[in-house]
Amino acid sequence: MMSRSQRVTRQRRRRLLRTITVALVAIVVVIVVLVWRGSATSTDAPVGHDPTSAVPSPTPTSNETPAPDEPQDAGACSVTLSAEGITDQTTTHENGALFSPLPQPVRDDVVFAGWYQTELAAEGLDRSQRVGLATRVACEDGALTLHGAWLSSDEVTDAAVGVPVLMYHQFTDQPEGIDDPLRLNWAYAGDVDDHMRYLAENDFYLPSWEELDAFIDGALYLPPESVIVTDDDAHASWFDLAVPIVNRYEILSTSFVITKWRDEPTPSPYVLQRSHTHDMHEAGANGEGRMVNWSPEEIAADLETSAAILGAKEVVAYPFGHYDERTKEGMRLAGFELGLTIEPGRVYAGADKLALPRVRIDYGMDVDALAALVG
Repeated sequence: MMSRSQRVTRQRRRRLLRTITVALVAIVVVIVVLVWRGSATSTDAPVGHDPTSAVPSPTPTSNETPAPDEPQDAGACSVTLSAEGITDQTTTHENGALFSPLPQPVRDDVVFAGWYQTELAAEGLDRSQRVGLATRVACEDGALTLHGAWLSSDEVTDAAVGVPVLMYHQFTDQPEGIDDPLRLNWAYAGDVDDHMRYLAENDFYLPSWEELDAFIDGALYLPPESVIVTDDDAHASWFDLAVPIVNRYEILSTSFVITKWRDEPTPSPYVLQRSHTHDMHEAGANGEGRMVNWSPEEIAADLETSAAILGAKEVVAYPFGHYDERTKEGMRLAGFELGLTIEPGRVYAGADKLALPRVRIDYGMDVDALAALVG
């Protein structure tokens, strides 16, 4: 028979065992509940919620949405150039890419008026169908034919076309502009977007520098609705704010690069990079630009350096717009054909190729102001 103390000890052990058992059961229950809730959270949607709405749409790949510099249809395209009075020529271009420069035929009695995508467009001089450096190659079965047009010299003279060369500088996303001594140099990106959309929607023709050269010589007709878009300095804001806009509207443009400061390749197939000199965007001994301080030989050497970096000559935008006869001689020595000043005006046939005017774009010019300038 157990003593009283033994019975007490045994009762205490039983109570401890029951306590431990209850605690273990409670822990197991908690674990089960947590596991169940986690599973419900990961697989079950709340009442009234469509679980598919939480799934994001897949990000488009470059194949689905090609960038401007990525041809949509790779492969060679054989392009036949057909125009009255000349033998058909065949050139090869990359399908889906922008056209490379096309030859400009010459006849004694008439003026060439461009290449067009259809014979009917050529007959009507439909500028929306005129082929230039901003036109994408689109051919079926690896071949297409472009049709040339001609005008009489009198018709071209009577048209009296003047081509505006727009001059932008820096760009800002601030509608109120920049607090800067050169405030007028800063174009608001919203206005620039309106400008480029206006040019695109109204089918302005975007001639190359080679075409402008021939136009000045009277060897090429350009429609009245022609315009050249340029940027001076290749400022960081050009790359950040303006290049996406010219890409969006497929506007051929030219960025004049100071190659001492930048030597990167072009950011877009719609952007031609041309010379703003290598190291002459500085003041010379008389306080004006080096372009009117250095000797013609020094100017030519600088321009040769710039051309080697850019891989092109063609045209120079004079720093600060400064130029004189020594500037022109340096340009000739280096083999450049065209020089741009900051003097206001349009480019007409017969213009001085080494002293071409431009149309300045100032801060605050909206699309109506642009329409007045280019119209």
